[in-house]
This record gives sequence, structure tokens and C-alpha cells, in this order.
Amino acid sequence: MYHMVHQLSVTTHSTAIPDALYALLKDPTTRPAWSPMDAGALHAPGADEPYGVGSIRALTRGRIHGRDQVVELVPDARFSYIHLTGLPVRDYRADVDLTPDSGGTQITWRASFRPKYVGTGWFWRLGITRMLRQSATGLAQYAASAPLRTSPLDKSS
Repeated sequence: MYHMVHQLSVTTHSTAIPDALYALLKDPTTRPAWSPMDAGALHAPGADEPYGVGSIRALTRGRIHGRDQVVELVPDARFSYIHLTGLPVRDYRADVDLTPDSGGTQITWRASFRPKYVGTGWFWRLGITRMLRQSATGLAQYAASAPLRTSPLDKSS
């Protein structure tokens, strides 16, 4: 199978409400607080709003400097992006779905990609699945502990 498509899915639960989770997903500067990323910044604004569709975010983890572009937003329900640079993968797309339930929100983080180099798919599948799991779990926990209606990084309120 030459450049097989790999599909990944991670699901977790947060006691936070969907809008709190969605706000954190949209703002790349919050990523170091809840994900394995060391740094997150807005690289280029979106067409209609800085963190909107078309915006590009610069994310760093260790020596890997990547760029992701927001491709779909459904307020308080879905955050979707594609990976532009950083990892040796092609056609990477991720969708984060937020589904309200009686105890908060179910977070489902799905991704698909094709490896750039034959034989490396298994390696990137393991690494990306681990990163998605850490991100989803971190997002769930951070949003549940962060004060609502304040800056996600302001823990002193």
C-alpha cells in the first residue's frame, strides 16, 4: 500500500461547556497551557476574524516548528484544521467535534493523513495519536478548571 491513508480518533469527556472548549481551540496562544506544544501563535489572520477560517497558526514542540490552517469552524461545535508544514505527512486534516451531554461535553478529535515517506506511516500514526490524546485530555482538564468568561490563561480569577 503506497502512501496509505491513516485515520485516527480520540474521544474524551470534559465537565466544561462547549463554548469554553471552543474558545481554547480557536486561540493558538493557549495551546502551551493544555497541549504538548511548547509555543503557539497566530502566524496569519483569517479573512473575517483573526482566529477564523483561513488563519494560520504557528505551533512548536521541541525542534518541530509547524503551521496549521483553520479550514472549518462551527461555533461551539467543531474546529477543523489542516497541517501545512512541520511533519513529513500529506493531506493531514483534523476535526475536533464538541458534543454537549448531561455532564459537560464529549470531545472527539479525528485526524487523517498520508505519510510522505513509504514505511513511516506506523511511526507517525503512533506519534500523532499520542499527541491527539494528550491534547484532548489536556483541553478537557484545562477547560474544566479554567474560570469561565475570563481569559483562558488567567488562572488567578
